Amino acid sequence: MSSNERRTVLVTGGSKGLGLELAREFARRGYDLVLVARSQMDLDRAATSLKSEGGCRVFTYAVDLARDQGPRMLFDWVKDAGIDVHVLVNNAGIGSYGTFASIEPDRQLAMLRLNVLSLTALTQLFLPSMLERRSGHILNVASLVAYFPAGPLGTCYVASKHYVLAFSRGLAAELSGSGVSATALCPGPLTTDHAVDAGVSETRVYRWLPKVSVERVARAGVRAALNGRTVVVPGVVNRINAFLGELPPRAIAQAVFSFLSRRA
Repeated sequence: MSSNERRTVLVTGGSKGLGLELAREFARRGYDLVLVARSQMDLDRAATSLKSEGGCRVFTYAVDLARDQGPRMLFDWVKDAGIDVHVLVNNAGIGSYGTFASIEPDRQLAMLRLNVLSLTALTQLFLPSMLERRSGHILNVASLVAYFPAGPLGTCYVASKHYVLAFSRGLAAELSGSGVSATALCPGPLTTDHAVDAGVSETRVYRWLPKVSVERVARAGVRAALNGRTVVVPGVVNRINAFLGELPPRAIAQAVFSFLSRRA
C-alpha cells in the first residue's frame, strides 16, 4: 500500500503471543497498528520490535478490557486520536483450569467479561464506521474447543469460546453483502504463555496433540479475514478434530474431551 492508502488494524492482546504475531502479519501486508493490552511496558517492547521490522506506524493503548468501561475507553481514545480502524482483531482473552466450584469467582467473571462481553462491546462500537464505509473486517479469536459440546475442567472457558464461534458465524451471515466480514479463528494448542497462564500446559490435550506454530496460525487467520471467510481452523489434525467434535452422538466427543482435558 502507498502511504495515502494505508489502513489500520487494532489488535487486542497485541503485546505478545498470538496477538503480537497477528499484528506482525498485518504489518507485513502494509497495515498500521493499534496494539492494546494491560501492560504499557509490554506494549512498548512490542511496538519497538514491530517498528524495527518494517515501516508501519504503531500506536499503543494500555487498558484492562475486563473492566466494564474498558471497551468504551479504548473506543473513545481511538476516536479522539483520529484513527480509522479498518480491521478489528478481538484476540484478548484468558483461560481457567479446574472444576467450576474450585475457581475463584472473580477470575471466572473477569474471564467472561474479557472473552465474551468485551469482544461483543468492541465489535458493536467499531462496526458502524465499517458499515458506513462498506469496507472492513472483524477477526475474533475463538478456539478449537468451541467445536466440542462441553469442557469439563474448563467449563466457562469452553462456553466462552462457543459464544465467540456462534457470534462470529451469526454476524458473518448478517454482514453478507455489506462489504464488511466477520471471521472466527479457531486455533488448537499453541506454545504461548496463554497455556501456562490458563493452567492447561500439563493436560493431555496440550501435551499430546500436535501444535501448529503461532506464525502459521497468524498467517491463516489474517488470510481468512482479508478473504472474508467465516471460520478458519489452522492445521489438518485440528480440522479433523473439529469435524469429529460436531459428529453425533456428541456424548462421545464430550467423553474424549473430558479424558484429554486431564493432566497427563
